[in-house]
Amino acid sequence: MIRRLVVTLAMALALAPAAHAAELTLAQVLRSSATHAPQILEAMARQRQADARALSTQGQFDLVFDADAQSRTLGYYGGAFADVRASRPLKDNGGSIYTGYRLSSGSFPPYEGKSLTNQLGEVRVGAVFSLLRDRLIDERRGRRELSEADIGLAALDRDMVAIGVQRRAIEAYQQWVAAGQRVATLRELFDLAQQRQASIDRQIDLGARPAILSVENRQNIVRRQALLVRAEQDLTLFANALSLFYRDDLGRTIVPAPSRLPARMPHGVEPRLLDRQQAMSGRPDIQALLARIDQNAIRVELAENELRPRLDLRAEASQDLGPGSPLRTQPEALFGLRFSLPLEQRAARGRIAEVAAEQDALEIRLRFLEEQVGVEIANLRTQMDGAGRLAALATDEAALARRMAEAERRRYALGASDFLLVNLREEALADATIREIDAIYRSAAARAELVAAMADRVQLGL
Repeated sequence: MIRRLVVTLAMALALAPAAHAAELTLAQVLRSSATHAPQILEAMARQRQADARALSTQGQFDLVFDADAQSRTLGYYGGAFADVRASRPLKDNGGSIYTGYRLSSGSFPPYEGKSLTNQLGEVRVGAVFSLLRDRLIDERRGRRELSEADIGLAALDRDMVAIGVQRRAIEAYQQWVAAGQRVATLRELFDLAQQRQASIDRQIDLGARPAILSVENRQNIVRRQALLVRAEQDLTLFANALSLFYRDDLGRTIVPAPSRLPARMPHGVEPRLLDRQQAMSGRPDIQALLARIDQNAIRVELAENELRPRLDLRAEASQDLGPGSPLRTQPEALFGLRFSLPLEQRAARGRIAEVAAEQDALEIRLRFLEEQVGVEIANLRTQMDGAGRLAALATDEAALARRMAEAERRRYALGASDFLLVNLREEALADATIREIDAIYRSAAARAELVAAMADRVQLGL
């Protein structure tokens, strides 16, 4: 007796977790998909790529070290020299600054007199400044600004991907819950037919009912069982689809068990009341288009820069060190100008026309996208309101159908009704309940679509 009691308690403890499995909530699914969805992780990797490209463009402004050395091994002159130089491009001008050291020994021909230094060599420092072309922007700074804008575009692309993933996660969760409620409704219908079979068999044995009624009810049981099997198959399919968004801490898919189904369809997300400007500012696709327009403005500046003549100022100071020629002991300073101008400038004019046309196309696309988003949000609001009213009506219809079915079953138990009428009432209840489930699902789905259209990151669990 004690042994049997111990075994019974052990079985009860083993079955307790399954019987009281925690209900799976929408917040858990959204949290899991936002953290582990492969599409979001891929978009984050692309964002890191944009960060890496921006770092590589910063390398255009790195300090550069050059060294040059040579020596004559044959000939009348036997001079040797070494020259080292460090230079860095300016971040706010197209020029650069540099410093260097030069040391020579031996003799040099007169036409290489600049190679001669005093015994301790020569130090120099200088700078080149762009006065016209490349003063405000040049190729290096343009690429840097474009790459920095690419970081923002990658972040916006990640947001668009994440919003799409979360919207599909909500849809998968709602479909799973609706499928579970359909299974519960059809299982209730099937159980009623099975329970009635025992009662009918007893009444037939007593001669109160004809034998054909048992066959008819068995036919009804088979039909209801077929509906239940199809509904259970759909539930399994939707659970598998939900596992793409519901994952464990290692990112592995989890197929939720039917025991984790909520009793009713959760209310889900709730759209906020935002004006048109707020809705537009939250849309990543609109912000991405604005960022591309800003990028194109940088390309316009680069094209206009090519039209300007080049006028560069160079300044350098140098000093020879140690004993040597008295002509080289004094410090030296020099200033110089360099000027160049493409006469026809067809390349620059063609580039300006190209980027101007692209700018017009982007602005037209932006206007259309804003109009399209405005219409989409307005339509979704209409659908949400209509779906909510239809869901309320479907709930009322299901409640009335349940009252009718329960009343008809009581009349049947008292002998005041027949099998056909009870069966019709029960199937009408099942149909009304499934219509209620579908209407509530469409209402929740419409709210989720509107939340995604307005890019409400808080409601989407981002």
